[in-house]
Amino acid sequence: MAEPTLHVVATPIGNLSDLSPRALEVLRTVDAICAEDTRRTGQLLSHFGISATLVALHEHNEEALASRIVTRLQEGQSLALVSDAGTPLVSDPGYRLVRAVRAAGIRVSPVPGACAAIAALSVAGLPSDRFVFEGFLPAKASARREHLRSLAAEPRTLVFYESSHRIAESLADLTHALGSERPAAMARELTKLFETVLDGTLGTLLRQVEDDDNQRKGEFVVMVRGAGDDADAQLAEGRRVHALLKDHLPPSTAAKLAAEITGAPRKALYGQ
Repeated sequence: MAEPTLHVVATPIGNLSDLSPRALEVLRTVDAICAEDTRRTGQLLSHFGISATLVALHEHNEEALASRIVTRLQEGQSLALVSDAGTPLVSDPGYRLVRAVRAAGIRVSPVPGACAAIAALSVAGLPSDRFVFEGFLPAKASARREHLRSLAAEPRTLVFYESSHRIAESLADLTHALGSERPAAMARELTKLFETVLDGTLGTLLRQVEDDDNQRKGEFVVMVRGAGDDADAQLAEGRRVHALLKDHLPPSTAAKLAAEITGAPRKALYGQ
């Protein structure tokens, strides 16, 4: 570690045994650790008996702090970047800092480890050769529904993060936008005591979440199979176009035009 380096270090998403020996060595030897939440990272370090200087780096101060971090690296220090859990920059702050460090010609080195999206995808039983990571859906219902309509014809497996207070609403919107029969899986509290992985269709997942309070607690990864064959893709695109037209045209006219534009069955669109 003689060469000044910013180490991007993955930390456990639940089970502390998932912290790698290499990650431990890096966290013990760097001059400082940039952390999204210094209290949470402090607890992790305390568990492993590591005493380190912590620097709070989050979405509100990252741009301003990046130049100071670059200066420390230019002075010969090595630093680590961690997030609250999992791999930094995956739906977490950090890319502005990494960009600034790389632009300064300083080495950036990954220390791989846990990532909730990849861990969930590995046990979902859905196509994983090609997938799209969408992170968290918009919090506002209207923006969330509009975004999901834009993904309806996506052929690759879709991967989302979701929180406990929005999981039911997001599953309902996914079901409406992509269809209740679309194959899907939901991973909850991965690597933790109450880990569960449910699979089936969007409709069955929604019912399970609505019927079981426990399935609305924790941190979630929701995965949905992409639009499969041409008929699926046509129907998904037809629903997207119909949703755009129905606010401006009579229902029957909107369905007719959407069917003509996309090739989707008109009867499947009317009444959506």
